Amino acid sequence: MLSKRILALSSSRADNSSYLEYAAWYIKNFLGSKAINIAFIPFASVDNNYTDYTNKVGIALKGFPLTINVAMPENVRSVIEKSDAIMVGGGNTFKLLHDIYQLNLLEIIRNKVNNGAPYIGWSAGANIIGQTIGTTNDMPIIEPKSFNALGLFPFQINPHYINQKLEGFNGETRDQRLEQFVKLNPGISIVALPEGTALQLKENKLKFLGEKPGVLFYDEKNFDIILRKEITGETDLSFLL
Repeated sequence: MLSKRILALSSSRADNSSYLEYAAWYIKNFLGSKAINIAFIPFASVDNNYTDYTNKVGIALKGFPLTINVAMPENVRSVIEKSDAIMVGGGNTFKLLHDIYQLNLLEIIRNKVNNGAPYIGWSAGANIIGQTIGTTNDMPIIEPKSFNALGLFPFQINPHYINQKLEGFNGETRDQRLEQFVKLNPGISIVALPEGTALQLKENKLKFLGEKPGVLFYDEKNFDIILRKEITGETDLSFLL
């Protein structure tokens, strides 16, 4: 089995940047200068206008040596099989995983990546890299067959991470919700990615990338104590693999 190459981006935008503006730099450095064919999986989109979604991605990555081919429900298997890399866009995580199960794509994507094809995903596309989608922020607008995801990482991802307590709001903070997940799923860690940050797996080394600090949530040896640790740019997280 070849070593996996994965780029998990928290979001398509950071602060007031344009679409994929911050992500483009990460994508370029991740893929290099070689011309490649990419299968773009747009199923996180709720309006199902997959061609427009793909065109939007193509405009954002214009000038890159990439040929981006949209994977429609009727041709997704052949598009993936013929591609050099897989790119999965953001939207609703439950919709994305629902469609992946409905089209029987879980093993196809997993095998493609495990055999060396680069994987790039942002937001929902990053969420499904972990073991489950149990740490998504999205509303469950549709029920997938299972919460089990690609399992390319043996931990969870929380994109769009922000731990903001609004005045007058009495629900749980993001940190409290993530700590609850770790408490009920002992031994499974979570990497929380603020907008503008990413995880990159390359040559068997997993790095946190970005100027804003991310957060690692974990329990130590399954004790009933949830630990929260800030992680900064270029932090080596290979121990999580």
